[in-house]
Amino acid sequence: MAKKKTSQGTPAVVALQRAGVAHTLHPYDHEHTEGGLAGRPGKAGKAGKERPHYGLEAAEALGVPPERLFKTLLAQVDDELAVAVVPVSASLDLKAFAAALGGKRAQLAEPAVAEKATGYVVGGISPLGQRRRLRTVVDTSAKDHPTVYVSAGRRGLQVELAPADLVEQCAATTAQIAT
Repeated sequence: MAKKKTSQGTPAVVALQRAGVAHTLHPYDHEHTEGGLAGRPGKAGKAGKERPHYGLEAAEALGVPPERLFKTLLAQVDDELAVAVVPVSASLDLKAFAAALGGKRAQLAEPAVAEKATGYVVGGISPLGQRRRLRTVVDTSAKDHPTVYVSAGRRGLQVELAPADLVEQCAATTAQIAT
């Protein structure tokens, strides 16, 4: 059963409402994981545990194909923090992401940096309604679907909207940045 709190007040939802963008909210029961966020998989010197897969959890809970549900990642491109929006079924191609922004090098931002920059917690970071507008790139695969899902600004709540509206509301560009 979904939580009664509808999160109408998340900055992402408020931004969509103010812009008059058609959207549908999809709450789901978020399973809390023990231990919080562990080290990144495959990173030398990090903890052996993988991070929880919030996006895959959401896709499964909502019965949505993972290629239609997009995750929001923050990365440092050269000296600038930027946002990447890619399907939860894929990984971010850091080299392609940097190139899409005219940069040379990119690396994923640490969770604390992402939370501070966006005002959202990891697992609930939305590309919409962030504290400050960062340059954003949405993977071109979003255009393959009539609607896509992104975080609505908290764990356990996704928002469904047209890909063109997502790109417009984020002032984003599109590029093939997912692998």
